[in-house]
Amino acid sequence: MNSAQIIEYAGAAIFALAVLHTFSTKKFLHLAHNSQNHAGLWHLLGEVEVVFGFWAFILVGFIALVATPKTAITYLESQNFTEPLFVFVILTIAGTRPILHSVQALVTRIGAALPLNQAVGSYFLCLSLVPLLGSFITEPAAMTLAALMLRDRFYTKDISSRLKYATLGVLFVNISIGGVLTPFAAPPVLMVAEKWGWNIAFMSSVFGWKAACAVVINAVAVTLLFYKELAGIKPAESGAQGEPMPLTVIAIHYVFLAATVVFAHYPIVFMGLFLFFLGFTDAYKRYQDKLMLREGLLVAFFLAGLVVLGGKQQWWLQPILAGMDSTILFFGSMGLTAITDNAALTYLGSLVEGMSDAAKYALVAGAVTGGGLTVIANAPNPAGFAILKDYFDQQGISPLGLFLAALLPSAVAALCFLLL
Repeated sequence: MNSAQIIEYAGAAIFALAVLHTFSTKKFLHLAHNSQNHAGLWHLLGEVEVVFGFWAFILVGFIALVATPKTAITYLESQNFTEPLFVFVILTIAGTRPILHSVQALVTRIGAALPLNQAVGSYFLCLSLVPLLGSFITEPAAMTLAALMLRDRFYTKDISSRLKYATLGVLFVNISIGGVLTPFAAPPVLMVAEKWGWNIAFMSSVFGWKAACAVVINAVAVTLLFYKELAGIKPAESGAQGEPMPLTVIAIHYVFLAATVVFAHYPIVFMGLFLFFLGFTDAYKRYQDKLMLREGLLVAFFLAGLVVLGGKQQWWLQPILAGMDSTILFFGSMGLTAITDNAALTYLGSLVEGMSDAAKYALVAGAVTGGGLTVIANAPNPAGFAILKDYFDQQGISPLGLFLAALLPSAVAALCFLLL
């Protein structure tokens, strides 16, 4: 067995350990709460956003030992870190007060027109309208906005644990499927759209309307299930905090957001724009809250670690994908997404030559359907996780709780993609 094969097998083993680690973070947080000498270390290992970066470091160190340090560096340089950088930038911009203010105003205005209790209408729109907006402002931006609004309007209230997990499950699933109306917003679609020639017309007619049906069904179902509890929540204060928000400031933020989306494939451009954006926010601090730089960096670190570890999984994932028919491929893709990442999965599928149109559809539909089952299944999930995790017991979200909460919404999405 040569060094390349050893590294491949070790890469798969380390990836498996990283996945197990993500399901064990609450145990590390429990150790942190009960440890006097090493609480900091256990807390670090209990941060889901740190897990894949930590194990990626282990993998790179292993490659350096088995081969050479230059081999390890060459491997890192061969990976594409555009997506982690993009999610960091889009999360930070979308989480600013002017963007949040404008989306909240839209949700409030539409909610007022609905024949529903204000809190109920707001909850429904956060889980339906905002995920569908993800097809235009990107999924990471939609996740950030929806999670922030849900945090401020519901998670900060004294709501039940069942409602917290049910909301999280529907949010993750609806964000994952809500971005497929266009070819540029959902990471798993973005990975294959150019190669397979999928444009906006194709995405909206083949995927989009089915996803919209599933998003609305999921949002309606969870709203009705917890209607009584939601109706008893005191409505959020209307209006923005601080000075009135000038339309010019809001418009400039959306220009930066749109420019980042347009140049999503060119990190040298959108990172330059982001530095300019930081200067603008500093110049007009009175219209800003604290920027979500820490949260964005943690999410980017998580995704970068996933890229590094995922690069060594092609040897076993690709043959599995190539050996499935379309129906099995749909469910296989859905299941594999839960333990990998749907963008990485569709990318590997795009390397399989001679895939039929039915197989392409099954691969992508399955990948987005399973995107809410775990925190690692879809690139925007760590952003929502980082925003909402402090409002769960012991400041941690149970991976099993998330999985169970996302099962029914995922089943609804699967039925829509397979039967409609």
